[in-house]
Amino acid sequence: MRPSQRLDATFAALADPTRRAILARLASGEAPVTELAKPFAMSQPAISKHLKVLERAGLISLGRDAQRRPRRLEAKPLAEANGWLEGYRRFWEGSFQRLDALLNEMKAKGKKHPRPKRGDHR
Repeated sequence: MRPSQRLDATFAALADPTRRAILARLASGEAPVTELAKPFAMSQPAISKHLKVLERAGLISLGRDAQRRPRRLEAKPLAEANGWLEGYRRFWEGSFQRLDALLNEMKAKGKKHPRPKRGDHR
């Protein structure tokens, strides 16, 4: 899978709140499907579909215990998504810093030249 396809798959998988909740649970350690399904009011096949989406995106993998088939979080796709988002964070941070500088400059100019009060004709 090309990097842009991996990123697309990651964001598509993260678009669903159920899948995000599954990933949040797996962040504390691997878990079997039955445990992952407990908090949700949906069928086992529906949970399995969510898990397949997460697996195809590379966000989770099967653990070593073949009988229990626990799932575990895979961090690499999340790190790639974070790296992509980081560029935009830097952009916005720079924009806000420039805005702050402009506002401070405007405040400083305003203190040097106070506005005349109403009725004050100079």
